[in-house]
Amino acid sequence: MADAVFPEIRMRKRRKDEAARMKYRQTRAISLRDLIMPIFVKEGISGKKAIASMPGIYQFPVRKIAGEAGAIYRSGIPAVILFGIPRHKDDGGSSSYEETGVVQQAIREIKKEAPGLSVIADVCMCEYTSHGHCGIVKPIIGSRLSVIGKKSRRRPDAGHRTPIFEVDNDATIEILARISLSYANAGADIVAPSAMMDGQVKAIKEALKKGGYPGVKIMSYSAKYASSFYAPFRDAAESPPQFGDRLTYQMDYHNSDEALLEARLDIGEGADMLMVKPALGYADIIYRMKKELDFPLACYSVSGEYSMIKAAAMKGYIDERKVALEALTGLKRAGADQIITYYAEEVAGWMESESFDKAQD
Repeated sequence: MADAVFPEIRMRKRRKDEAARMKYRQTRAISLRDLIMPIFVKEGISGKKAIASMPGIYQFPVRKIAGEAGAIYRSGIPAVILFGIPRHKDDGGSSSYEETGVVQQAIREIKKEAPGLSVIADVCMCEYTSHGHCGIVKPIIGSRLSVIGKKSRRRPDAGHRTPIFEVDNDATIEILARISLSYANAGADIVAPSAMMDGQVKAIKEALKKGGYPGVKIMSYSAKYASSFYAPFRDAAESPPQFGDRLTYQMDYHNSDEALLEARLDIGEGADMLMVKPALGYADIIYRMKKELDFPLACYSVSGEYSMIKAAAMKGYIDERKVALEALTGLKRAGADQIITYYAEEVAGWMESESFDKAQD
């Protein structure tokens, strides 16, 4: 075959009709089993609230979360991942691990309505801290940031990139472990640490085992890059940093070897599944991680990826279904076993329509 050339080899035979294309198709078409739907649950609202930067996505109150999750489960989607927006925020993110916290309540309600739905709880602190960072923040000695968490109309570090604070890694992982244990106690099937703290998987694994929940799995955000694609999510989760940025703990998007090292460390600490986030510009990372590690792998097609497709579709520039399905298939082709996507519910709806097959052609 290597020496064969045209006209002996005619590749277009593989594409001449749908039967031929199906015969030679190398990546199985997207199915609902591949997808995980994110849900935002917020305290202090009475009905679902639209997220302006993410058309079709909403914040839900706890009292309506069970109905939403039940509908997702009945559509055939096997799992959801929860993000909470609490009423109270403070410097230490204390509402994140309360037994009556917003996510803890949501997990209990969902499990009553749809016990077969796999509930994944994102484990981070950014939605719960008054400063919007993913852990316990302390000022660097000699910095201009003397008080962390106080409201200010100006960014203390505006105009320069010198760090004025640091996230206390070891103090933070203790809280991440505490959060995870509270989620397990509420009935979560999987906890998903996303703070990118060193040792977070190990701390959580030990806490779950000690707390009597060795069966609760850990889906680790092993390669979470510092990305501008997260902007709409920060509206949805109400979690933008009030000062500084997340470059000291989220990964530099120039790096790929580092992602493999992060993943190997997480596997060694006891992770059950790895994750790459974002997805669209990181297919090479997904591919390398799956190829080199051969470990269960998820990717997160993030808010910016979703909103770009939505915006272009609303302008009439693209066919939304075709582009969304092509993008999701590309992530699967790269090696993702599971894809977290805001399109999950819409894909379920498309699969029920007569036009679904055409949307994949």
